[in-house]
Amino acid sequence: MSALPACSKCNSEYTYEDNDMYICPECAHEWPVQQTAESAEEGSKVYRDSVGTVLQDGDTVTVIKDLKLKGSGGTIKVGTKVKNIRLVDSDHDIDCKIDGFGAMSLKTEFVKKV
Repeated sequence: MSALPACSKCNSEYTYEDNDMYICPECAHEWPVQQTAESAEEGSKVYRDSVGTVLQDGDTVTVIKDLKLKGSGGTIKVGTKVKNIRLVDSDHDIDCKIDGFGAMSLKTEFVKKV
């Protein structure tokens, strides 16, 4: 397990990580987690699911919330499995195909890695 940095405001050693932020429980100071050396060298964006797990192209994810589709009136239900995702740098981070719905774009905040 890696050592978390001490709080830069009160110097407390009891900091914890929540998604992409470090948080100090003593003074409530928050600051962003620095990217890993590998991702910083590549200069690429790090995509994380709703619980903070790093996503990569080809992963399988599940939908964590009912998603209403605009235009067609359908709904993608909770627990729908989406295989072989492709990460893109746009408004919606995931391009994929969902059985019964076709090609679709999703946001990473509504999926969880399997």
